[in-house]
Amino acid sequence: MVETAETDIAVVGAGIVGVACALQLARQGHRVTLVDRQAPGLGASFGNAGHLATEQVFPIADLSILKRLPRMLLDPMGPLRLDWKYLPKAMPWFTRLLLNLRPAPFQRSVAGIRTLNEGSLGAWQRLLGSIGRSELFQEDGSLLVFEKPESRQALEALRTRMQQQAVPVDFWSAETVREAAPQLSPSLLGGLFFPRTGHFIDPYQVVCELFEAAKASGVRFVQAQVDGGQLHSAGVSLASDQGMLNARQVLVSCGAHSAKLTAALTGTRVPLDTERGYHLMLPGEHQRLPFAVTSLERKFIMTPMAEGLRLAGTVEFAGLQAPPSMQRAWQLHRLSKGLFRHDLSAEGATPWMGFRPSLLDSLPVIDRVCDGRVLLAFGHQHLGLTQAAVTAEWVGRLAEQAGGPEMGAYRLDRF
Repeated sequence: MVETAETDIAVVGAGIVGVACALQLARQGHRVTLVDRQAPGLGASFGNAGHLATEQVFPIADLSILKRLPRMLLDPMGPLRLDWKYLPKAMPWFTRLLLNLRPAPFQRSVAGIRTLNEGSLGAWQRLLGSIGRSELFQEDGSLLVFEKPESRQALEALRTRMQQQAVPVDFWSAETVREAAPQLSPSLLGGLFFPRTGHFIDPYQVVCELFEAAKASGVRFVQAQVDGGQLHSAGVSLASDQGMLNARQVLVSCGAHSAKLTAALTGTRVPLDTERGYHLMLPGEHQRLPFAVTSLERKFIMTPMAEGLRLAGTVEFAGLQAPPSMQRAWQLHRLSKGLFRHDLSAEGATPWMGFRPSLLDSLPVIDRVCDGRVLLAFGHQHLGLTQAAVTAEWVGRLAEQAGGPEMGAYRLDRF
């Protein structure tokens, strides 16, 4: 006997994407239950770089990585690390990733990322404005700096590629960099400034504020571990460690943990892997930077936040079960040496590691399947924070069966 639905839509995953979607769906009049094994915002959404990265329209890898890969993998503290114990499990995924670097699929990925990114800034302005917390986002641009003369050619090539994708970008001389960010080292040679980007002063607070707005709109939160589910004529039943939850629809938005539930509900095995990202929070560094700054050569980002300066970056493939390698977080402080007139203080610093959900083509799944009983919104790789608000608007349309042709690139059946 099928149980009566307790809720219209069960949203599984209370990260930034899930919480934003839950709020959107509740505002459209749905009864929404948000489910997560931990409190909202404590996964990858807690520790991301805080950068609205609308300029990042290219996939996580391109063909140039093939030349750099051996050296990168041999450096345990480099920007990319692959745990050799995880290699047998990761190899099929990496093989398929390389196939997506061919020109046609690569350009499809670029177009898909760009479409979401172009709508992200406006969506965030609408969302934060709707809860009266616009001050949590600073639209002040971001800067990519370079130090070595031989890097100028690569920087100019990147600028040309971004201009071809209609990304607003300006070249800044060394003098302009010094005027805008006087605490940076005078040895920097210049950089690219992206005016249509910005940063969140506290990504975790953003999730919490959206969650409070969601509760005020009627969203119910259940802290539970969802272990599986099944579809039936009345909707979906989710099995959890707190019992069964019955809903007319389910939204799977649990980031790096989405593959198992998606397979159980839809029968589709999604090629989702996990990029483990690290940050180091420096609480004593509040006045160093006016906006987010990335190093071209050192490949990490520094974002000013309410609690200090957050250093973030690195990619590690080691799966969901391996313990964190916190020395990678501390390596970020070592990477910062020489980028400022005076080195950053690590006194009271706190390291962190989280899981980024990455698919082969660097595009998320945003879809409505199984006769509308299953909605999907996961796999945003490095851009979960950037694309969360626009994803929520799209999920709202899918819930009303109003998806448009621009959503075709993000369908589940592409796998």
